[in-house]
Amino acid sequence: MSWAAAASDFYVYYPEATPKWKTFLMTLIGLALSYSMVNVLGVGLASGIGNYESWNIAYNTSTGALIVAGYDGLAGFGKFCSVIVALGVIANNIPGTYSAALSFQMLGRYPKAVPRYCWACIVVACYLICAIAGRDHLFQIFQNFLALMGYWVTIFITIVLEEHLFKWNTGFDWSAWEDPTRLPTGYAALTAFLSGWIGCILSMYQVYYIGPIAKLVGESGADLGIWVGCGFALVVYPPLRMVELSFLKR
Repeated sequence: MSWAAAASDFYVYYPEATPKWKTFLMTLIGLALSYSMVNVLGVGLASGIGNYESWNIAYNTSTGALIVAGYDGLAGFGKFCSVIVALGVIANNIPGTYSAALSFQMLGRYPKAVPRYCWACIVVACYLICAIAGRDHLFQIFQNFLALMGYWVTIFITIVLEEHLFKWNTGFDWSAWEDPTRLPTGYAALTAFLSGWIGCILSMYQVYYIGPIAKLVGESGADLGIWVGCGFALVVYPPLRMVELSFLKR
């Protein structure tokens, strides 16, 4: 789901006649293989923390130290594997940086005039500053705020999937992608998105805030932000989109 909002940034390079089933299978198999490998390694390392004192000490130092400790049994080759893992984490920033630069260009006519590589350099500078300034606490900060990314992505997916229902018979007019007079106004989508966020806020269970709906679950509460947020957007978008189409015709 985390890649859903950026998928179109990369599939746009495929031919227009590419079958939908092939796009689906490429996405599913590619993500499944990559995630499965990393998840298995993560399960192994997490399991070893309770069984090996050296791994536990390394984990209390950093996740990077834990990965190095996990490869200790392979001697020099293990250190090489640790470097490959570290480089893989860095390389994983590349598609995100590309999509971020493209997102800046989508903000309007003037941001689009700035070359994409300039935006990419600005994005790299931003997260480099964040990494240096928060190197001692950045991981914990990301853990606390990572759920916010999941909230907005699922709301986004809900709205996009429902929009496909409105285009079921007519399909999408790809030639209108940069013509504001032919594109949807976005009023229905924005309202549904904000409504979804209201649901997320009422239902989130995080270290910094517990929503009133989340408190009602069990004795200690539970994080229902994603599900309630999706539900709000799911209900709000269709009627607003029908009104938008009836009056604005786009």
